[in-house]
Amino acid sequence: MTSRQPFSRQAAIIGVGYTTFSRESGRTVLELALEAVTRALADAGLERQSVDGLISYHMSDSVPVTTVARTLGLPRLAWHNDIAGGGSQCASILGDAAMVISAGLAETVVIYRALNGRSGIRMGQIALGSGDDHEAEFLTPFGFRGPVNLMALVAQRYAAERELTEDDTAELVVQQRAKAVQNPKALLRAPLTCQEYLDSPMIASPLRRLDCCLETDGACALVVTSAARARSLIDSPVLIHAAVRGGAPGCTAMDKAGANPTRIFSHTVAPMIFEAAGMKPGDINLLQLYDAYSYLLLNQLEDFGYCRAGEVGDIIHSGRLARDGDLPTNLNGGLLSEGYVHGLNNVVEAVEQLQGRAGDRQVQNAASALCTGFGGSVGSAAILTRE
Repeated sequence: MTSRQPFSRQAAIIGVGYTTFSRESGRTVLELALEAVTRALADAGLERQSVDGLISYHMSDSVPVTTVARTLGLPRLAWHNDIAGGGSQCASILGDAAMVISAGLAETVVIYRALNGRSGIRMGQIALGSGDDHEAEFLTPFGFRGPVNLMALVAQRYAAERELTEDDTAELVVQQRAKAVQNPKALLRAPLTCQEYLDSPMIASPLRRLDCCLETDGACALVVTSAARARSLIDSPVLIHAAVRGGAPGCTAMDKAGANPTRIFSHTVAPMIFEAAGMKPGDINLLQLYDAYSYLLLNQLEDFGYCRAGEVGDIIHSGRLARDGDLPTNLNGGLLSEGYVHGLNNVVEAVEQLQGRAGDRQVQNAASALCTGFGGSVGSAAILTRE
């Protein structure tokens, strides 16, 4: 398992932190970011003065890294970056931090994502005018604005081609909720039945409310340092083995989708991450896949080589995705049930699993994890490994 990336296993995650996930935090995004960062540093056993690098990603809904650095009172900031982008960055941002450390630009980098995604700026809200991408004015009059409407069309075609039924997706969502029941930080912990899923409101056919990720107020943070330093600080550092970011024409813009709009980011990124890592799908024993919508889990299982196109219906009912299955997936309940911090909370779960401190939802002998970030037909992936 020799990686082709020069920063492979040169950096490690040594601490994670997060706020309570809620629908109305009653706090500023800055306060949420500071709490998550402070908790992550405490988890790593470090003081604020140790931090000399900060990185975050956003969609005009967060707080700049320079503001966080100033408020923390960091004595020296050697490197920082604000990345424009949402969930597509949540996996590859680990590679950004690892490259900075490997290059000697900073010694301790904190990654964070903070937002009031329910009580503040909500995904898919629209305003008059040209909009943020200058094409929205031509789409909005037809109701084709916002991610749920876009992904509903993708899901319609995907379900038709795979002969998936609403009973299949009901079972998938019920399974994800069952994992959240064991997660004390999950927003939705009440057990779910297939009938309750079928009774939930339709948002954009075939996507029901329970097929869609949660609008969430909250923040997550991770502390990254060199692998050598990590070994002297904690007993169980999590190494950043590989990370990639990429994309191609597809579902992000339907008028430019090409032959197959159901090709999401993983169609492009899957071969990239395994080549970069020098690994095969079978080398991974924990999946934390970006599940902004239920159907995305199935797309990714195909693209990353865990089943063929005709098998996605069977894999739902096989038990393989359960904690004790051979493909344990989204053991925190994912973005459908735990909360939606633009995917970084799924990365936090991977770290805690690899460190063996996930409590009742712990996977036995977890040694490697695949984390992904979704942005339509662009996105990212990272592989984390236990020391």
